[in-house]
Formats: sequence, structure tokens, C-alpha cells
Amino acid sequence: MKKVYIETMGCQMNKSDTERMLGMLSHFGYEETKEPKQADLLMINTCSIRQLSEDKAFSAIGTWGKWKKDALAAGENLKNRTNIKIGFCGCVAQQKANEIFKRAPYVDFVLGTHKIYALPEIIKKINNDERVCECTETNATEDNLAKEYNIERVKGVNAWIPITEGCNNFCTYCIVPYTRGRERSRLPEIIIKEAQDALNAGFKEITLLGQNVDSYGKDLEDGTYRLAQLLKDLNKLEGKFRIRFVTSYPTDITDELIQTAVELDKVCEYFHIPMQSGSSAVLKAMNRRYDRETYAKIVEKVRKMVPDVTITSDFIAGFPGETEEQFTETLTAIDEFELDYSNVAAYSPREKTVAAKWVDKYIPEDIKDIRFQRLNDKVKENCLKSNLKYVGRDMEVLVESFYEHKGKMINSGKTRNFKTVHIPCEKDLTGEFVNVKISGAKTWYLKGEII
Repeated sequence: MKKVYIETMGCQMNKSDTERMLGMLSHFGYEETKEPKQADLLMINTCSIRQLSEDKAFSAIGTWGKWKKDALAAGENLKNRTNIKIGFCGCVAQQKANEIFKRAPYVDFVLGTHKIYALPEIIKKINNDERVCECTETNATEDNLAKEYNIERVKGVNAWIPITEGCNNFCTYCIVPYTRGRERSRLPEIIIKEAQDALNAGFKEITLLGQNVDSYGKDLEDGTYRLAQLLKDLNKLEGKFRIRFVTSYPTDITDELIQTAVELDKVCEYFHIPMQSGSSAVLKAMNRRYDRETYAKIVEKVRKMVPDVTITSDFIAGFPGETEEQFTETLTAIDEFELDYSNVAAYSPREKTVAAKWVDKYIPEDIKDIRFQRLNDKVKENCLKSNLKYVGRDMEVLVESFYEHKGKMINSGKTRNFKTVHIPCEKDLTGEFVNVKISGAKTWYLKGEII
């Protein structure tokens, strides 16, 4: 068997793409290795959301390029590893395409996000010493090709299943529509089969993925089949398991979707609703289709309809033109809406996006860094407040991992509403549902005792 190493950067969608690529490669005699120096095929699955991620990707393949050069120079001393192949995949590949060959001439193939099912043909070509760039944009899904190949899922408890790809919103800061293309929904029968296969393989949680997951079905021939119906069909599958869905666009969260989540026993009490800024003026500049008041109404409705719901969000610090007063509105939004946790990032200009051209409005790096830290501090404060509410409660936890910490064995998992719980226990309970009493709270996790 040949060895393949894939380094995955960025979001869960990229991780899902990696699982699919590993499945395809298994048909060509490749098995995964966690040691890049043992690999015959080195691949990096890139993220282009921030410049730092792109820089890390080029740094990694620079190291691999040196290994490849050294292997060629060593010749027979390395025997079958004299012909190391390098692949550059993912969002940066989709964005940069042929430019990558100029910057990194040791790369053998470039594979964009739209054409991952072209990988089998690419492997045949690079084994004949061809160089390949497959980054053509498409408005179609590749479900017919998906039927031909298995998915080599990372062993664990949670299986990620993409249900939509791409985005139609064109927020002024975001590169996703340029790297992932327009919104495309996968056929429900394909999604349901993938979910059933994952459950048959022992997974206990299904997470439906999409840049705007609650836009699912808008482009299907039957415009009435939406996310709510997909959740109902998945909920009918036999066995004890959980269902989650991320990421929601605020104004696409319908009353029907919320009510469906409440009624279905396997759908978890968790909504990830990115806000990005607490200022209506900044939201308008970001080309978000809501203001602060609209977001407030959505969050209020979700909290009222879904008992014990956890609501998380995303925020950007230092967006071009953001004033101190507008930034303060973001801090007050986290408090006002009692957000349980938020992902935060400092604004990073991305090529092709509208906001990247507003150079005269860029926030100085030192101010941006300070705002980013203040935003982090606010998130920590609210996360602890949220966790403290559960001390003394009995909760169900799906155990995800088992490890040693300071001489004690710990089982760690999540509640239905996405709270991380650490449980001291000498027995490995990974993959099991356990009932615990919450005995304490820290910023990022709860402490639990098995009942």
C-alpha cells in the first residue's frame, strides 16, 4: 500500500472533503498515514478565510518541496519514495488555480473545491508525470460520482455530512462565494444514505453542514423540500443518535424550522447564528441582510420556542471603517442576546472581496488587535455565565474522548445543547450516552459526575 498524508486546514466542510478524498484514494491503493515523512503522496486541504491560513499552507508545502528535492537527489537510497507527489487542494487552490504552480513549481496537482471527485483521474495523470490543475467552477453537485466511492471517515462519534455547498450572499468581507461557488443542495436521498451508512458504522451523531445550512433545498426541483423536511426524514432513521445542523444564516431561520427542531427528539437544542457585528451600520457595510433589531427578534424567538437552547455566534473585530462606538455595540450585543459562545476573528482582507478594496478605511493593526482581545475577553465572560446556569442539573452527555489528565482518567463529551462536560471515570465510555450531574463550571467546560 502507498501512503497518503493529508493536512486539513479550516472548517468542518474541509474536514468532510478530506474524508471523501481519502475514500477515493483507498480505491487506488493508498492508505492514510499521520506521519508526513512516510508519505508517497502529500496533500494539503487549504482554507482562505484569513491570510494567516493561506501563509501557513504555502509554508507547509515549501517544506514538502524540499523533501521531494532531497528524495530525488538521494535516488535509490530511498527506493520507492524517490517519486513523492504533492497536491494543493481546497479553497486557496480554487482561488489561485494556476498561480500555485508558479509559486510552488514542485506541486504536482492543484485541486479546487468544486472538483474533488476529479481526484481519481488526477492520480492516474500524475502517476504518468503529468501536472494537473482542476479548478473549474461548477453549479452542479457531484452526487452521481459520490455513489461510486466510500467515505473514509475519521474514527469518532460525530459524522459530518455536507448538505449544501457554496453561498449566494456575497458579504463584503467573505471569500466563500469565490472559492465554494453558488449555493447547491445535495439530493435528500444521497444525504439520508450517507447518514444511514455513518450510523451503521457506529457514529452516534450526525452534523449537517452548509455555508448557509438553512438555505437547503431552495435550488432543488421540488422547492418545497427544505431543511425542516430533511430533518424529519433523518429523524425517522432507527437507533439512538443525535442530529445537529450548522451554519445558519439568521434571516433564513423560519418558524417551521424552529418548531421542527423542537418536535423532533433527535435534533439537538443548538443553533449557531453568526451575527458578525453588533452595529447595524457595520452590518450594512458587510452586506448582511439584517440589522441589530432583526437579529434580536430572531434570537428571542429561538430562545422562546426551544427550551435550554444554546445559541452561539461569530464576530469580526476591526472591520474597515468600524468606529470605537460601533465596536462597543458588538460587546453589548453579546451581553444583550446572552450568547453562550462566539467564534471571533480580527478582520483579514481577502483578494476579490469588496471590503479588501477599502484600504483607506482599514483599522490600524494595533487597534484591531486590542479590539480582538477585548472581544475574546467578553466571550470568555459570557461563556462562564452560561455554564454556571447548569451547575446542579442532570444532563445527558455523549462521550467523545477518553484521556489522562493530571493522573486521572477523564471522559469528555457534549450535552444535547453543545456544552462540553468533563467526567472523571476510569472506564472508557467513548460513544456512549451517560447521565451526569453537573458539579461545577469553568469558562470552556462543565464538570460532571456519573449518576
